[in-house]
Amino acid sequence: MKRLPIGIQSFAKLREDKGFYYVDKTRFIKMLSEETSGYFFLSRPRRFGKSLFLDTLRQAFLGKKELFKGLYLEKNWDWSKKYPVIYISFGAGVHKTEEELRETQDMILRKHAEGYDIKLEEKSIKNRFIELIEKVYKKEKEKVVILVDEYDKLILDNIEEKEIAKEMRESLKNFYSVIKDADEYIKFVFITGVTKFSKVSIFSGLNNLNDITLDPRYTSICGITQKELEEGFKELLEGVDKEEMKKWYNGYNFLGV
Repeated sequence: MKRLPIGIQSFAKLREDKGFYYVDKTRFIKMLSEETSGYFFLSRPRRFGKSLFLDTLRQAFLGKKELFKGLYLEKNWDWSKKYPVIYISFGAGVHKTEEELRETQDMILRKHAEGYDIKLEEKSIKNRFIELIEKVYKKEKEKVVILVDEYDKLILDNIEEKEIAKEMRESLKNFYSVIKDADEYIKFVFITGVTKFSKVSIFSGLNNLNDITLDPRYTSICGITQKELEEGFKELLEGVDKEEMKKWYNGYNFLGV
């Protein structure tokens, strides 16, 4: 019997181990790649698998075909194309000051610069971010994929400290504005969080950002449907009272109706 991938956010670990259950969500990657807009936002509650899906996107764009063996995307993706990926996550730790935020942003940018063997010379965080995107694009000769996980965590961590939350919001707004400015170097953008971006106005400058939170086509992009549960976890459900189980976990509705 396989193990439940509780808490696992690494698609590579999940696939390489081969001892975990996995519900194939890779058809959504193909769907996203065929949309007119290459900029997406998705809001879902915590523990819904947003980070895992983001890492699945990362491995697909990096061209790691071996990880997708037997999955939908294996035969429905152009594996001859590989794209550089900038992955940004503020999920670790709690930030209480702008200085702590800048330190984390600088660490993320430096880590990516080292990974692509380039040197950043700009001083401000915003300018270093756009410098990173431009230099990665020029070095790799391919447009850049940008993935942002838990974009709103810094605000939610300080939700009871109104002034600090405002400072975090404005700093992040300035940081994310780079994405619009660097449009000519960008292939694809996917941003996730718990709250709707319209409520915090961080992405007001990104008028081409496609919010798929309540798009009926993407309702099951994260989480597990009844059908997926019964087909993928059949051996674990023997003797389980499914109606009782529904009382605990069922009822989420992302159809917008």
